[in-house]
Amino acid sequence: MFKATLKSLLSRKLRLVLSALAVVLGVMFVSGSFVLTDTLQRSFTDLFSSAFANTDVSVSPKQEKGKEPEPLTPQAIADVKSVPGVASAVGDVQGSVRPIGKNNKVITTSGAPRFGSNWTGTGQEKIRDGRAPAADDEVVLGAYLASTGGFKVGDEIGLLTLEPKKTFKVTGIYEYAGGRESLGGELSVAFTEPVAQQLLLGKKDAFSSITVTAAQGTSDDALRDAVAAKLGSEFDVKTGATLAKEQADQINEGLKFFNYVLLGFAGIALFVGIFIILNTFSIIVAQRTRELALLRSMGASRGQVIGSVVLEAFVIGLIASIIGLGAGIGVGALLAKIFSSVGGTNLQLAGIGVPMSAVISSFAVGIVVTVIAAVMPALRASRIAPVAAMREAATPDRPLTKITIIGALVVAAGGTALGFGFNQASLPLIFGGILVAFVGVALLTPLLSKPMVSLIGRLLSWSMPGLLGRRNSARNPRRTAITAAALMVGISLITGVSVVLTSATKSIEKLAAGQIQTDLIISGEGQMEGMPASFKRDVLTKVEQTDGVSSAFGWASDGVLQGENQMFAIAPTDVAAMKTMFGLKPKFGDIAPLKDGQLALPEDLAAEKGWSVGSTVTLQLAKAEPQTYTVGFIWAKTQVLQGALVLPESAAKSFRSDQIGQAFLQVKPGTSVADVQKRVEPLFADNPEITVQDRSGFVKQTTSQFDTVLLMIQILLALAILIAVLGVINTLALSVIERTRELGLLRAIGMRRAQVMRMITVESVVISVFGAVLGLAVGVALGLATVQALKDQGISEIGFPWVTMVQYLVVAAFVGVIAAILPAIRAARLNVLDAIAYE
Repeated sequence: MFKATLKSLLSRKLRLVLSALAVVLGVMFVSGSFVLTDTLQRSFTDLFSSAFANTDVSVSPKQEKGKEPEPLTPQAIADVKSVPGVASAVGDVQGSVRPIGKNNKVITTSGAPRFGSNWTGTGQEKIRDGRAPAADDEVVLGAYLASTGGFKVGDEIGLLTLEPKKTFKVTGIYEYAGGRESLGGELSVAFTEPVAQQLLLGKKDAFSSITVTAAQGTSDDALRDAVAAKLGSEFDVKTGATLAKEQADQINEGLKFFNYVLLGFAGIALFVGIFIILNTFSIIVAQRTRELALLRSMGASRGQVIGSVVLEAFVIGLIASIIGLGAGIGVGALLAKIFSSVGGTNLQLAGIGVPMSAVISSFAVGIVVTVIAAVMPALRASRIAPVAAMREAATPDRPLTKITIIGALVVAAGGTALGFGFNQASLPLIFGGILVAFVGVALLTPLLSKPMVSLIGRLLSWSMPGLLGRRNSARNPRRTAITAAALMVGISLITGVSVVLTSATKSIEKLAAGQIQTDLIISGEGQMEGMPASFKRDVLTKVEQTDGVSSAFGWASDGVLQGENQMFAIAPTDVAAMKTMFGLKPKFGDIAPLKDGQLALPEDLAAEKGWSVGSTVTLQLAKAEPQTYTVGFIWAKTQVLQGALVLPESAAKSFRSDQIGQAFLQVKPGTSVADVQKRVEPLFADNPEITVQDRSGFVKQTTSQFDTVLLMIQILLALAILIAVLGVINTLALSVIERTRELGLLRAIGMRRAQVMRMITVESVVISVFGAVLGLAVGVALGLATVQALKDQGISEIGFPWVTMVQYLVVAAFVGVIAAILPAIRAARLNVLDAIAYE
């Protein structure tokens, strides 16, 4: 039996290749994810080891949760220098800097930091060209910033710091050890020490940290302990090795999430692959009916027949796992290379490695998925009676009653799990519910297959080949259903996400058009250490005084700590104007200017916290000791300022930055909004991060990130759709083999080659469009369920991406045409006499 199975495999090489392709792609994604994250983790570990190579011990102020640390003083540096074993102690100043390019736009990165520092000349930075800064208006640039922005010695550069734009002269360009332009794609600039202190920390004689070098013969650990003993518990004292490890661990934690995302999409790809493998082995078993029945008649037991099919699956899974692992290593290496070079990352990669997790997961996933998918066809094969060897055709299709009932129950179970998941915000329940729901829909698909395929096929059956193609796609509902289900998974997920994002966009548009009664919105696009770009308060005063402006207000914002809970707080300049423009209505108390020590909040947040007017709340602000606030008023539930605490304007002094992050203004009746916008914009000429927009422009800017999210998901789900296309090709190719005699007879009675190709193409297009229609229906249902669950989070409207959905249908038809090419050519090239005589 073992020999017979192997001979069967080797005699059908095309079937072997088609069966393995889906598994190869799924395994490739899994192993590639592990190779990519392993390479990046080791690269970042090397990066931080290099960054702290010249640091024996580092001293920094102790970080208290929710509170901005106080900068170090010159006295702290003097104390460190007095410790025995210290060779040198240098004060470092570091903070956020956003460089402005020659096009007057802020130069951005793809996640790498943008920072400034004081030039000390003691680190691993070395002047490549020019000299160090000596005057207050001079800076040196990191080589990567210089090359990115096209700056050279003698040029002028605009910089945004804690203060608005200031212009400096570039006196030098520096590099790192080994001639590297950067350590990891960062944009860096160095000032003289007093200027760095003022612009980056906002204080004179202030330092972010102290870099300590050990004297010869003193170990890093011993020096750390000695410095810590001298300074006391108010300081964090760590070795350079410890700092490098902590920084690398933080990055690697983020990479774990990134890896989970990639593995999630790999799981989707493998889930789609299961449908294809299941379909493949179902067709294979149907084609081998005579062969298996003859084996039964010669004495083979049911167990041996099952073993034969499972062994074939094991061999296919093993081969696919080996190929998939090899392809995954290549893909992981390629993605790592792209990550290190695209978007300004500029990360120096460690050598490509293959972690054991990639090897184990590749073989476990590839073999297990293939064998599991082959079990049902194997059981069906074992039930073939020996007398079937005397029949011409394979065993007939069974009734759909049982599978329909099971499918309905599974869909109900998936929907229930999804409902509980949304209700309890449980990701495992949500993902589990989606997976179970997909299985249930797949089980129900055969019931829908025949009528829907027949209906879709009518659009293409204007000729005899088209009519035959429609009937071919409808005559085996199970096979058509499984093939279409593979395409359904990818399209339904993309459609579901599209429905949610479209609904979110529509909700924001309605909010902006209805509740927010503001004509112009002033906001920033950039980020400064996690904070939005901002501008000085005196600029807001100038905005209020601009001709045509009726009223204006703005706010500073920051995170505050209430116990262990992080909350978002704003400190508006004018509560009355905010009430008018945002349509706030009092729920408890009167909406009035807040006194020092008062706060306000929306009713849903108040209900969640159990607070009422008069309740006292202790908050930790970034630059102050914990302070107790009294609830002054609560406004009625609304779609704006959800989850926000409103503090008095004076509280902004204790935020990390007391500058205005957003501002809103109304124009006088009869005044052109566009004209007022043109008058206000010049006030921000020195702050290119700040934009002045009307409501439609603000909505467009806010929702533009949704397009990026959708594009990323489409790219990641493209693999699942590609596997589904292979499934269509696989089904058609095996179907052509199965119908060899039938095709020969059609040719014999006069069907031309072009007509045969058209017949196969119609069959392919019908199956693909059926899968797309099914995917759109399931995706819309998932999207609506998600929107309903997120209703309390501000998504109040339902929107459908009609244009995108039509595009998916068109793409599905195109996919059907592409998938039909190889099977159609094979069918057209069949020798008529050989095909008629085919057994």
